[in-house]
Amino acid sequence: MTSSVRHIPVMLKEVLENLSIQNKKTYVDATFGNGGYTEAILNSADCKVIAIDRDPSVIQRATELKEKYGNRFEFRAGTFGELSGLVKEDVDGVVFDIGVSSMQLDDGFRGFSFNKEAPLDMRMSLDGISAKDIVNNLSEEELADILYNYGEEKKSRQIAHKIILYRQTKEIETTTELAEIIYSVLPKKFGQIDPATRTFQAIRIAVNDELNQLKNGLEAATKIIKEEGRIVVVTFHSLEDRIVKNFFTGNTSKKVHVSKYNHDDVVCDDKLFSISSKAIIPTQKECGINPRARSAKLRYAIKKKGLK
Repeated sequence: MTSSVRHIPVMLKEVLENLSIQNKKTYVDATFGNGGYTEAILNSADCKVIAIDRDPSVIQRATELKEKYGNRFEFRAGTFGELSGLVKEDVDGVVFDIGVSSMQLDDGFRGFSFNKEAPLDMRMSLDGISAKDIVNNLSEEELADILYNYGEEKKSRQIAHKIILYRQTKEIETTTELAEIIYSVLPKKFGQIDPATRTFQAIRIAVNDELNQLKNGLEAATKIIKEEGRIVVVTFHSLEDRIVKNFFTGNTSKKVHVSKYNHDDVVCDDKLFSISSKAIIPTQKECGINPRARSAKLRYAIKKKGLK
């Protein structure tokens, strides 16, 4: 990925506002991708960014930013679920942009998109079990569970059964082969979301263990941010958003109003966060410019004072 290709970071203005970027602070971009958030953070203040990504294709872009920003930028290869092992220093904020990146979708050879014929891969890190391995080796019940639990696909059992029938004749090797199997259960309808969307999402999440990565990443972020540090998360579907919402609300203090003469709220528990936000959605203007933003939600939380 070179500097000649750029992708629009989703909810960039809201991310910068809620990270509260300041001079001499250190931030982690836990999902570096094409560096959109990282570069905007570095341009916002005289600060430092530590960027994390599992995808080896981002190395060239990381090298470009290193040349431009010097010691203010550092790239560390790995998954954000490994954040506590990758980042040992205390930081002032962490941002996550969850899910598949635009550049991964746009690279037809990566196998993330049902709109482009490619080998069934979907591995963000380019190693480990692939989508091809999953669809050709798991049992019908295991496939149905993945499609239902990770894709919320109501026709999961029917699609899983069709996959089993198809692979009795030959291996499923390409994105278009899998898509056609899905269309045999759920035909395309003009003007509606492509019926392959949920199945491809589910298999991608399973291949990359995305939900466990998110849970581990959130937990690790709480350990590396300083008091009054911020965690900002942008999600793109309900499974991810539910994990973030439950994690933030479950770890946020309840403020109690103790006196009619004193208007200050008192916090009387041992929770991690003093504040966690409700879901913030992108503006209509942004959705018009960048269709990927339409399903996005942003949530943030602020660590309490007095916590290390």
